[in-house]
This record gives sequence, C-alpha cells and structure tokens, in this order.
Amino acid sequence: MSAKSNPPTSQEKTIPSDEQVEDELCLLDLEDADSLLLHVQDLVSQHLDEFPEDLLDDEAARYAAKMTKASITDGTRDGHLRIIKHYITFHIRRNKKWDAKRVDDKTPHDITTFITQKCGPVEQGFEGRKYSTAVSTRAALTMWYKNLRPNESLTEWRLDSVSNTWRGLPTRSRQVSQFMVGLEKTKAKSGEVSSSARALALEDIHRLYAHCINSNLTLAQRRLGIVRYVAYLLAWLMLLRIDEVIKLRFENIDKIPGERKFVDVSLNTRKQNQTGLLHSWRLHANDDDPKICPVRAFILLASLYGTEIKKSGPLFLHVTAQGAVMQNQPLTASTLSRALSRDLQGLGYSSWALYGTHSFRRGGCQYRIKIKRWSADMVAAWGGWSQVEAVTMFRYFYSPNDNHEYMHEYDRNY
Repeated sequence: MSAKSNPPTSQEKTIPSDEQVEDELCLLDLEDADSLLLHVQDLVSQHLDEFPEDLLDDEAARYAAKMTKASITDGTRDGHLRIIKHYITFHIRRNKKWDAKRVDDKTPHDITTFITQKCGPVEQGFEGRKYSTAVSTRAALTMWYKNLRPNESLTEWRLDSVSNTWRGLPTRSRQVSQFMVGLEKTKAKSGEVSSSARALALEDIHRLYAHCINSNLTLAQRRLGIVRYVAYLLAWLMLLRIDEVIKLRFENIDKIPGERKFVDVSLNTRKQNQTGLLHSWRLHANDDDPKICPVRAFILLASLYGTEIKKSGPLFLHVTAQGAVMQNQPLTASTLSRALSRDLQGLGYSSWALYGTHSFRRGGCQYRIKIKRWSADMVAAWGGWSQVEAVTMFRYFYSPNDNHEYMHEYDRNY
C-alpha cells in the first residue's frame, strides 16, 4: 500500500504556479499593447526606415502591394501598409503558395516568424531591430487582420469548437504574447529600454491640475477641465486604468451629507474581479496637498453638475465646447485618452506618446510606495491584486521608462 502524500500547506496553496505567472505576464503584454495603441501611429512612423520601399521590387512585393491596396483603403495608415507589405513579401519569398488571407492555427507562428526576422540577433542572421519595432509590427498586423475579418472580436483568439475555425485576432494569441514577453526580456538583458507606458508621478498630477483648472481659462474650458481632472485624479489615487475609471457611476459614490473627511467609492467591473464582488476604497481628504484631495475633487464635480444633472448613471459626462454638461453622453475611454495626450502636449511634454491608459495606475502605485511609504501588501490590497497579479504590481512599482534622474542619490547615507 503506497504512502499518502501530505496535503499542501496553506503557504503552498497560495504560491502562484509557473503557469499562473505566465498567464499574468501574457495578460500584462496584452494590456500594454492596448495602452500603446492610441499612439501607435507615431511609433510606426519612427520605424519606417526599417521597412524601406526600395526593397519591395519583385513579383512577391508587387503581389503584396496589390493585396494591401485591395484590403485596406485608409490612406492615413501608410506606415502600417508598408509594414504589412513587408510582412506579406517576406512570406511569399519563403513560400510562393503562402496565402496572405489565410487565418488559422498557423497564423500566430507566421507573425512571430516575421518579427523574429526583424528583431532577432544579427549574429544569427536576423536584422537586430529594437523591441519597439516588434510593437509597431504587431500593431500593423493587427490592422491587417482586423481589415481581413472586420466582424471578428478584437479582444480574443480562440478555436470555435462548433465550426472548427479560429475566431478573433491572431496578434492577441497566447503564442504571440509569450513571444513578445520573451523578446522584451531578451532585449532588456541587452540594455534596451522597454516600450511600456510611463508612470504619471505626483508632479505630473500637479501640472495636470494647473493645466485643467486654471483661472486663466474660459468658463467653458474650465468646466471641461474639471471633468477630465477628476477622472485623472481618481484613476491615479485608486490605481485604475482609464477604461476602468470611466465606468464609475453616481451609484458607486457614497458620501455622507456633511462629511468632509472621506468619500467611499466602490467598483465591480475590474478586469481582475470576475466574480461580481465589489472592490471598495475610502478616499480621505488631503488638506496638506489640496490639488490631489479627492473630497475637494468631488465638490468641484458636484458644483459643475449642479442640481440640473440627475445623480444616477455614469459619473463622468461629456461637456461640450460651450461648457454644457450632457446627461445622456458619458465620457468614453478613447475621449479621455486623447484628452490626456493633448493635455501633456499642452504642458510641453516631448515624451507625451510614452504615457498611456496605464500611466495613472503605474504612477499611483509608485506614489503609494515611494511617497506614502506603503508596504507592498498594502498596495496589493488597495489595488485589488491577488498573489498572481503581484507580477503586474511589481511592473507598476518600476519601469525603465520612468524618470530616474535622482539615481545618483539612491545610496546616500547622510
């Protein structure tokens, strides 16, 4: 009779498995890819010299040009088209029978093979381009496959067991995500800086406050700025992505009449929380730094909405250029993302394109650790992260894209 194995200890039960960690890394890769999509046109433009037109002058290249022209008519995406033509040409030169419109289980491999050709090590016969080239290429190929199959889901890649066909976007496949995670690690080891979104630090939030709520603005501009800034601040304080903060509703806000010390906020639509359970925050007033005081921010928003706005439904509402608040037009994630880009450009940020939908979450996480001196478990509880999601949390603590200009002071002993 064989001996029974001892049951796992409570510690062993909570230690994430390698597979769980890998799942979380793939999820983070997809979130980073989504975060950079807003600025991908600028990213693609920076790498066009790596996809020269003069190399596209043979039968395969002419076929590729014909295919892209027939499938994509958006003239504003010329950079994407050039990358797509290189992709098709690369595969046709390798295999004349390769079908550019085929989408099946082999398509993710086609994508990673081409990116390997562009970004693999020179000593192995590849071109040795940077990781940002891989990001640009993936974005261009996402456009290609979206145009080939416009009715497919943009958020998944799965095998439909009924029709035995692959649904969604191959650029979002696990195979491609695993490849991108591995490539980023390889490039980082060689000293290359990641393309992850940069964190918005405390001083950035102060500048956004001054930019959005400025006494020199017209009344309409200031009304527009109040909605934007309150959304920015809550995303930063609560460690939310832009697409999460705009889902806040009046019903999620619990403020006791006359209470000026705190506001309770709850949310049940987070990506980490698929059970429907609420995650809640108690946001306390900040008299030491009024610019990031959540209670004052809610008072500003309440003053803007006044009594004519019904206090139900989406919290963040569209404000017209004339300053009118539209009760039936909630603010969208894309609108707020574009507004952030404009605000950062208005502030003179030359690196504005490095800030994305995760920048508030990254910056808020670093603020809690570096300035508020919270422990890692406090941040994890506040952000609603599980042990597996601690992989993501550490990425928010640190990014090579963030400002490290004070690094020479790190080891100071006096």
